Amino acid sequence: MIARIAIALVAGILFGVGLAFSGMIDPMRVRAFLDPFGGAWDPTLGFVMAGAVLPMAFAWLVQRHMQRPFLATAFSLPDTRIIDRRLLAGAMLFGIGWGLAGLCPGPAIADLALRPRQAAIFVAAMLSGFAMHAIASRLRHVPRASRRG
Repeated sequence: MIARIAIALVAGILFGVGLAFSGMIDPMRVRAFLDPFGGAWDPTLGFVMAGAVLPMAFAWLVQRHMQRPFLATAFSLPDTRIIDRRLLAGAMLFGIGWGLAGLCPGPAIADLALRPRQAAIFVAAMLSGFAMHAIASRLRHVPRASRRG
């Protein structure tokens, strides 16, 4: 248990340092990448994404040849690969939010260390969205008869 927590902590710190080093916690840099026709296009985010593809491809290749992870009883992989309306709507909301704020969850958490006031606003909104989704999901699974009560 302690080994899993330590590895997760080291991985999270490494991820945050990588985001900070690459400049991806700077909303202006992200917005500059997302606006290729704005005159100040910054391709840095494209290089960061491309640089993430190679290690991830290697990780998937290694995972295919493993019976189970080193510190767990089974891999935690998605149950389905279906692209449905909910997935597309979520992806669109994520993209719109990312474009408007210049932040997504990982960089926002990392940005709490450097720009806590600005990042806290985004993180609070993000956590509110998580809570609303959890409430909506629970309501969707409650039988209609018990909702009236």
